[in-house]
This record gives sequence, structure tokens and C-alpha cells, in this order.
Amino acid sequence: MGAAHSASEEVRELEGKTGFSSDQIEQLHRRFKQLSGDQPTIRKENFNNVPDLELNPIRSKIVRAFFDNRNLRKGPSGLADEINFEDFLTIMSYFRPIDTTMDEEQVELSRKEKLRFLFHMYDSDSDGRITLEEYRNVVEELLSGNPHIEKESARSIADGAMMEAASVCMGQMEPDQVYEGITFEDFLKIWQGIDIETKMHVRFLNMETMALCH
Repeated sequence: MGAAHSASEEVRELEGKTGFSSDQIEQLHRRFKQLSGDQPTIRKENFNNVPDLELNPIRSKIVRAFFDNRNLRKGPSGLADEINFEDFLTIMSYFRPIDTTMDEEQVELSRKEKLRFLFHMYDSDSDGRITLEEYRNVVEELLSGNPHIEKESARSIADGAMMEAASVCMGQMEPDQVYEGITFEDFLKIWQGIDIETKMHVRFLNMETMALCH
């Protein structure tokens, strides 16, 4: 009786922290156990056997995001060696669809958290800016599976996008002015009006209830 009460208390606590229902937590726990091989924690290598992730050009960045201390809310930088189920739920909560019962302020906060997660994927050195080199790296990875686009072309695409970002965030720049990189505030401006909900999903986790992921 005591163990059952303790377990239900734990589920209620997780509901409060992540916004998932008890049914969703149960489904995610089953997937966690599949990924971990029934172990209490998941390591990066546990993602090696996820078929939908295998062909993703930014696979390494997606996996890294699960262990990023910024996303785990455990610090401003660094990577965890392994994550437990609560950590896993924390990461999955970034992908949770907007709840229709949310007020305007809550919706905006949820959107901001999703964009922060995305920003961290680009800002690989955790310095609070997406530099041109970091942006080039992402674009090159995204286009690496296209045999018709050479590395130089990918760099040109990244350079053009960064120039556009600079104009959106800073307006008309002086000839000698240097744009040091995209801050999170800049990132919010760039994504203004874009539906983040359709961009962030977790199909690679092969969840039984796909409604959790879209």
C-alpha cells in the first residue's frame, strides 16, 4: 500500500513538473525502458538502434540535446554522461503540444521554451550566441545527404542566412560593423510568426501514441 501510494505521489509530481498526464508518463516510461534496455539510465549509445534517427543528418545534435545540461535545467553548460527517467521526461516536455487550456502567457512561455531548446542545438559551445561557424556546421550537416550540394555551396547558404539574420536583428549595418552572432533574443525575432509546433516533433522515438509528438 505504501509503495503504491509513493508511486502515485511520484507520478503526480512528474505531472506537475512536465505537464504530461499519467497515461502519457506511463507510455513514455515504456519507451524509456525500451531505449535503456530496462536499465535505470540512458546513455548516448542507447540511441544507436533507433531506426528513424539513424538517417537523420543532424542525428548527433539531436542525441546531444538529450544530454545538454541547459536542456536538463542542471547548469549553463556541459553534458551529462547519462539521464534518468525524470531527465528523459524533462527533455520530452519540450516537444509537448500546446494545451488548449493554456492562457496567452502560458502559450508564449511554452513557445519560448521550445525555441530555447532549438537554440541550444545550434549554440554548441554554450556561449549564448550562434556564430557563423556554428551555423555553417548545422547547415552542412543538414545538407550532407544531398549529393548535388557541395560543401562550399552549403557554406554560401549558411553565410546568406546569417546575413539575413543580421539585417532582421540589427537593421542597416555600417560597413565596418561586425555581427558577432545570433543571441537568444535575436533567435526569437527570427522565429517570430513561424509555427514552431509543426517543426518540433519526436517521430524518431516511435511512440505508440503519435498524438504525443505532433
